[in-house]
Amino acid sequence: MKKEVTNKVSKWNVKLLVIALISMTWLGLCDPIPAEADSAVGGPKLAVLVDGRKVKFQGGDPVFENGRVQVPLRGIGEALKAEIGFRGKTVTYMKDGKSIALTLGSKEAIVNGKNVTMDTAAKAVKGRTYVPLRFVSENLGVPVNWDKVGNWVWIGSKEVPTIDEAGIEKLPMSKRFIDLFSTKKFYIDNKSSVQVFTLNDLPLEIGDRIIYDVWPVKFGEYQSLRIRYSNFRANIFYLGDQVRSRGNTNYLINKDKSVTITYQTTSEGDDLRDGDKNYKSFKLNKALYIGFDIGTDSLILLQNPFK
Repeated sequence: MKKEVTNKVSKWNVKLLVIALISMTWLGLCDPIPAEADSAVGGPKLAVLVDGRKVKFQGGDPVFENGRVQVPLRGIGEALKAEIGFRGKTVTYMKDGKSIALTLGSKEAIVNGKNVTMDTAAKAVKGRTYVPLRFVSENLGVPVNWDKVGNWVWIGSKEVPTIDEAGIEKLPMSKRFIDLFSTKKFYIDNKSSVQVFTLNDLPLEIGDRIIYDVWPVKFGEYQSLRIRYSNFRANIFYLGDQVRSRGNTNYLINKDKSVTITYQTTSEGDDLRDGDKNYKSFKLNKALYIGFDIGTDSLILLQNPFK
């Protein structure tokens, strides 16, 4: 009898320890991991931003080749508000009195009437003409900065719009959102509206922080989610068949002072808190939304891009 009681106490202590660890994770008390020790597989998608807004290229994404970013010729020209012209295999850009002429397959360019040799050539990619991004932008007088952490190219201003400035509509707290929270309606206490954004809307300033980017990673067979913020104190929840709260399991402090936080996808906390014995069956693609507990008047939801 004494042995049975001891076993029960031991199991209870283990359960308390697990709950305590989950609580520490929720409160963000986990230790940072150095970038050089990071074993995650997966990273942020290459993107180009002009004046803080992501460029949506039609018919092709930016590509990274031999240390240079190449982009569809028309998309970058339109984003920089340059006049674009074509003649045979030659494309021209004009902006504020500056001009560039590039010929497909050639490293020779004409900038403001002078011959210039580039370190990479304009090229055809899947039937589309791609041009060297930095060369075009800087020779049109617009500065370029490479963001190694985010795998982004910033062109022009780095001022990030607020969620309202980006035109993310405030939707009413309707039944279709309320019903998703079932018995956990405390998540939407004091929320007067809902704002749903997409991955292409990022980066956005929301509340007291900037959300830069979101991407999935794997540690061995375990899937997680990473989110890059301007600062700490951010919890999330997966919203689908139920509400699954997640705190950070670790974080990286980047050289630019931004923070990359890792969140588990599958968590035993779903069983311990909510009695979900099938918690291991939850996968990232089953969530409808990824919610952010940021303390705003609106419920902030990312439409799940990983379905």
